[in-house]
Amino acid sequence: MSISVKKKAASKSKSGQPRRRIIPVWRGRRAIALAATVVVISMAAGGWWSVREGIAERLVEKAKWELIAFTGRLGFTVEDVLVIGRNQTTRDDLLKAVRLARGAPIMAFELAAAQKRIEGLDWVRTASVERMLPDTILLSVVERMPLALWQDKGRFQLIDRDGEVILSEGIERFSDLLVVVGEDAPENAANLLDILQTQPKLMDRVESAFRVGARRWNVRLKGNIDVRLPAEGAADAWTRLAEYDARHGVLSRDVRVLDLRLPDRLIVKRDNNSKPQYISKGQET
Repeated sequence: MSISVKKKAASKSKSGQPRRRIIPVWRGRRAIALAATVVVISMAAGGWWSVREGIAERLVEKAKWELIAFTGRLGFTVEDVLVIGRNQTTRDDLLKAVRLARGAPIMAFELAAAQKRIEGLDWVRTASVERMLPDTILLSVVERMPLALWQDKGRFQLIDRDGEVILSEGIERFSDLLVVVGEDAPENAANLLDILQTQPKLMDRVESAFRVGARRWNVRLKGNIDVRLPAEGAADAWTRLAEYDARHGVLSRDVRVLDLRLPDRLIVKRDNNSKPQYISKGQET
């Protein structure tokens, strides 16, 4: 391809006559008027554009969905859903929260909205949602761990380690969990369970726990034995009870109350009105 360039012949001024002064085009009267007109029109157009923003947004949205539809025609459609971490959450509940249709353009799937819906399910603590192009959605779910049954005003609710209620209905299959009672029992239950589980043999006897004065626990053992734990040093007291039972077999006796609120002894009662018996640390009876 050749490009021809025309050379302008240099015009010679007449001899003895001064050259005419050349005024740049951008300094001419017509150019100044034109520039002013452009400025006015631009200002008016700016106001018009701000009024018409809704139309622009709709055009952008339309273009986006046309592009998404195009990716679908290229094969970027939802064909499979992979789930990691699901245990208690039912398949139906999860699919309802995801709201996916097989064959839909995968780029149309809104990840953040789906994540929010999934995290709204009873059993789900956290969730992440990802696209695995070209055709798979990956769901990673972290579920809540059931800890205990909270009895509140005669009603039982399943709680997790944070004291949050997981379920209020359909909890019969969790009847083997510890029952905790008290207004502030849920948020303190995890710490209590950690203490009780340090002594597995005693833990096997535990049926329920009652929060007293928002400060301490009374633990109910099988055989209607009440163990009164102190507000401070509950873990040490629970360990002492295990030692006392190993030495003296206190849990095999006809007792109703085992009071561990004093740091150096165990107070044993056959019932609430009986005369207490004291077992000091290291004492044989």
